[in-house]
Amino acid sequence: MSEQKPPILWPQTLMFAITFAVAAIGVPWYGFTVGFHWTQWLAFVVILGANGMSITAGYHRLWAHNAYKAHWSLRLFYALFGAAAFQNSILIWASGHRRHHRHVDDIDHDPYSAKKGLWFSHMGWMIRDYEAGRDDFSNAPDLMRDKIVMWQHNHYMKIALFMNVAPAAFAGWLCGDVWAGILLAGFLRLVVSHHTTFFINSLAHFWGRQPYTDENSARDNDILALFTYGEGYHNYHHIFQNDYRNGIRWWHFDPTKWLIKTCSWLGLTWDLKKVPDFKIQRAIVAMQFRKAEEKLKQAKAVDVGAVTAFLEQEYQQFSASLQEFKELSQKTYADKVQQLAESKERLQQKWEEVSLKSRCKELEYNLKMQARRLRVLTLELQAATA
Repeated sequence: MSEQKPPILWPQTLMFAITFAVAAIGVPWYGFTVGFHWTQWLAFVVILGANGMSITAGYHRLWAHNAYKAHWSLRLFYALFGAAAFQNSILIWASGHRRHHRHVDDIDHDPYSAKKGLWFSHMGWMIRDYEAGRDDFSNAPDLMRDKIVMWQHNHYMKIALFMNVAPAAFAGWLCGDVWAGILLAGFLRLVVSHHTTFFINSLAHFWGRQPYTDENSARDNDILALFTYGEGYHNYHHIFQNDYRNGIRWWHFDPTKWLIKTCSWLGLTWDLKKVPDFKIQRAIVAMQFRKAEEKLKQAKAVDVGAVTAFLEQEYQQFSASLQEFKELSQKTYADKVQQLAESKERLQQKWEEVSLKSRCKELEYNLKMQARRLRVLTLELQAATA
């Protein structure tokens, strides 16, 4: 007997179906019969970019992973244009994504587990009422304290509708054709925004390489990075999720990383988290050992003993490097603790010095008052004896 599927969520299903139909049929028809001006395509690109960056830099790296901190004005921009992407509120999106990272590939607890298939991880998980996809904010108390997050969550539908219609219509009006703006910067932009984001949940768990870990299905894919604002470096992201970067090399296409870094120069972002190079290299080498061992098992016409001895020697060197790094890290931590203790002690000494000076001043004042009182008393006694 086949497992009964959960009921269909009709609002989401109709939204996906209608927007896709308009983008696939209405946009080409209008283009052939009326035509689009290049300025209308420019508006499409600009608003699409604002949506995409708000999801990747805002919803994802800022709120889901706390990879950096941002000024309220930038967070408000993310909240507005993130709502325009129609991917739910920050609170729902980020808490669901945190569950995905915690339970990645678990078919019962990962909301969009790749183990349930490409279609399911792409969008099937959103059109049926699956248990794993239901709201649970127990992992997001920090977000529930964020005023901008909760404002957007409490008024999400109004904000999302306004931000889907108003910018597109305004762009169309500026370019001389409101309907062209609504079709391009409205419907087509929304469909493209949806599927570029969904590619990370689906294709980025099926297509690409695994240079850092094979303990989950996430993969790095340079081609996907071109369409997803740098999110295509997904294997790295799943092992180092709190890094503000996904593409860590200078040649990696990661415009989200560039935006966050540029904003830090303007004072709009700060506390950018970055994984130390040693930890990254450690993950790479560990993966290379695993791949070498797997290849050795399948290899033919090689001196297995010699290769095994070489790998053993390399692994001992690797282990020694890890041990030394651990010892240095512990020493660095101990030094910081010592510095903190010394700093606290110096602060205590300064406080004691200040307290002593203050007490001396009090005693000096008391003596002055006492001398004054005695002087008055002496004058009174002198008058009494006259």
